[in-house]
Amino acid sequence: MVKLRNIFGAKSTKTSEGQNDLSEVVLEIEGMTCDHCATGIEKKVGQLAGTASQKVNYPEEKGIFSYDPEKVSKKEIVDTINGMGNYSVKKEVPVVSNGQGTEEEVTFSISGMTCDHCATSIEKRFEGNEGIVSKSVSYAEEKGTFTFNPDKISRQEIIETINKGGNYKVQKEIGGNGNLERAAPGQYDLIIIGGGSAAFSASTTAADLGLTVLMVNAGLDIGGTCVNVGCVPSKHLIRAAEQVHRAQHSPFNGVSGANPTFDFKTTIQQKKELVAALQKKKYLDVVGDLENITILEGWAKFVDANTIEVDGKQYKGMKFLLATGATTKIPDIPGLEDIGYLTNETLFDLEEQPKHLIVLGAGYIALEIAQAYHRFGTKVTILHRSERLLRTQAADIADDLTAHFIEEGIDVHTNVSIQKFEMNGEVIVAHTNEGTFEASHVLVATGTRPNTNGLTIENAGVELNKTGHILVNNKQETNVGHIYAAGDCTDTPAFVYTAAKEGKVAVLNAFKTSGDTVDYTGLPWVVFTDPQIAGAGMDEKEAEEAGIPYETSVMPLTEVPRAQAALDTRGFIKLIRNSETDKLIGGRIIAPEGGELAMQISLAIKAGMTVQELADAFHPYLTLSEGVKLAAITFNKDVSELSCCAS
Repeated sequence: MVKLRNIFGAKSTKTSEGQNDLSEVVLEIEGMTCDHCATGIEKKVGQLAGTASQKVNYPEEKGIFSYDPEKVSKKEIVDTINGMGNYSVKKEVPVVSNGQGTEEEVTFSISGMTCDHCATSIEKRFEGNEGIVSKSVSYAEEKGTFTFNPDKISRQEIIETINKGGNYKVQKEIGGNGNLERAAPGQYDLIIIGGGSAAFSASTTAADLGLTVLMVNAGLDIGGTCVNVGCVPSKHLIRAAEQVHRAQHSPFNGVSGANPTFDFKTTIQQKKELVAALQKKKYLDVVGDLENITILEGWAKFVDANTIEVDGKQYKGMKFLLATGATTKIPDIPGLEDIGYLTNETLFDLEEQPKHLIVLGAGYIALEIAQAYHRFGTKVTILHRSERLLRTQAADIADDLTAHFIEEGIDVHTNVSIQKFEMNGEVIVAHTNEGTFEASHVLVATGTRPNTNGLTIENAGVELNKTGHILVNNKQETNVGHIYAAGDCTDTPAFVYTAAKEGKVAVLNAFKTSGDTVDYTGLPWVVFTDPQIAGAGMDEKEAEEAGIPYETSVMPLTEVPRAQAALDTRGFIKLIRNSETDKLIGGRIIAPEGGELAMQISLAIKAGMTVQELADAFHPYLTLSEGVKLAAITFNKDVSELSCCAS
């Protein structure tokens, strides 16, 4: 276990001049039966070096302790009381410096009010409630401020009282985080299971709120899929392979191709160095600077909805975030387990270049790897059971990419059914409905499955769908009130940037009742093949399923000046609009560096731009982005008949 901060470490409170910095803690204590019990606790805690004062009250079942945190910790005080046998610390009570009790204040943004009478109605809902000290609801400002005693009413109960009846709705908490609901002593405010993008985004958000966090990670190293075996290593190798390919193939008459010096082992070693550097800089160093974060290596299992077990030791949390990610789904093919297959978790560390690689699958991971290794000089054969590559995309995109792959020399086979694998000496043999294929290595890239097995998640009561993904709403809430989930283990779009957003939203909703949601409208994405596949928003099929009347416009790169000048006119830009409103609802691109256009289309969709507005916008001449403008113009004009820079 790497412990980065002590969750029981207290923040100092400055005392009068000339004294040391002291901290104060108020504890609710069970088990006292008389004033003598209170005196006994005072004497026992007073024996700890570093305690400055102690006052225990039997009728109120509370103890107030001042102490020097450099000599004694809050945890030691709690353990001392619990160790007496008869008494038990139930929870920590927030410290209030004004001596007026444990009052807290919270302000909520409230929707649904239509007049001042609505504000008065909300205030009346709290009349007679002993926990409410004062209340002020404003219709004009759409907010309500409540001073309350947390021993008698919780923030969540205030929210539920406002929301009761359906007319009014708390949207979010306004202001600071000083009055957040906190865990009892010995508990963590938040336990995160996972160590990838969603987990780290959640941990930094939790740190900003001053929460105590336990992050439990197993399987992949800290950083998860993206930095270790996904985005970072794959894009590094794709760029290296692209360097080799471009050196060998020049479209310019005055520039001849050449065979560059290439060392596969050195390339892989540089990849390892990059991964290690980014893991340290973007993950370990980041969390190392956060207060109250503890990282624990090990497999977590739920004992119940509030408790996990790691290596035989139990840990309790007030709130949980499941961010366990996903891993390669291995097909059930006879002989596959016997041949020593590779996945993206093992291929990128292989320092000996495969001579002949069979790739099972034709999703984005399979295709990115297939093209990169082919460009390194490995013979690559794609065996895919479906009718076309990238089967989630429209046929025009998939067919165009397939043609480019075949032209490069990649061996592509679709509608393939594999009966079995076997070894023939050192050669792997795949027996299929199209005959036999031989290779030195086999890469399995047939999709992913969520890492929800082994969590004993049924002990927590969390619902999964039929594929094992955790079901969440747009606030990242599961069916269990205090348990949230984010990232690839959920039934949401599986991208590192969506995972990061989901992790942040989960924590905000868990602790600030913020009402934040994740909006996937216009979500941009990229497949890093060459040419790249990219998109945002809906395609034709999705528009049809949504009942939206649509039209498409396709702009071949042969008509885009940037592509013409670069002598690389592979691909096209396709826009999809609502034919009734003219608003852009989607776009699909296949083009060299086409991913750079995805964000432009995404922002246009989010902004509700019409195709006419997109066509009228200024686009720098001889940029690829001008192709989007030309595609927009094409809804109404034939751009092949227009001059350069025409609108």
